[in-house]
Amino acid sequence: NKVGCMLARMEAYPATCHPDDILHAVQKDQANLFYSDVQIRGAYPRYMNRFFKENNIQIQFEPGDEAILKQYPVDFMSFSYYMTSVTRHPNNQSPEQKATAGNLLLGEANPYLEASDWGWQIDPVGLRTTLNKLYDRYQVPLFIVENGLGALDVVEEDGAIHDSYRIDYLEKHVQQMYEAIEDGVELMGYTWWGCTDLVSASTSEMSKRYGFVYVDADDQGQGSFDRSRKDSFFYYRDLIASNGATALNNG
Repeated sequence: NKVGCMLARMEAYPATCHPDDILHAVQKDQANLFYSDVQIRGAYPRYMNRFFKENNIQIQFEPGDEAILKQYPVDFMSFSYYMTSVTRHPNNQSPEQKATAGNLLLGEANPYLEASDWGWQIDPVGLRTTLNKLYDRYQVPLFIVENGLGALDVVEEDGAIHDSYRIDYLEKHVQQMYEAIEDGVELMGYTWWGCTDLVSASTSEMSKRYGFVYVDADDQGQGSFDRSRKDSFFYYRDLIASNGATALNNG
């Protein structure tokens, strides 16, 4: 068997080239990658010693724990990717920016990116960046286990759901996956979140739809719960059959 870890990954771009913002982005990266560093490198990274010290955290190791951790790292890394973020050092933030500091999803906007109906910024190139950085850091196979677009879908009078925005999101991310493979990244696979509409974990809404299959239910749990295929269903079917060639041919 192959055993891997899973990380909720969000690339953090520095808001400016100010050295404090650059360092802050590095520290945001470390706070996220600490978990995969332990599981893939087989040891607690030294950069966390300062965090533990400043937050009065004592790590209790029993005899042999560190040897076991080193002996049994994971075989691959899986991660989720939906968006990138922009980070700015607190000393460089305006009062308005400080009011949203630390908010994972509603932080500083990236002026170069479009956003979903829920404000999550869409960054396919950021996926290529993430794949390259993770592979450079760990040199183990990577697996994208969550990637998707929560959007408002409209059912036409004939029952059709023309979700070209979801197809565009999927296609552009797959194109960047193949660019990363050409860069030398070892990518095991890719799975979409999620193939069928479900209650969104981030907002507890049914109206924030991710699926290729539409489920007739609203935010109050009312509806027939009948299922129907969106345009993206047929695109994804052909994408799988072609092993990604559909996206590449449209690139």
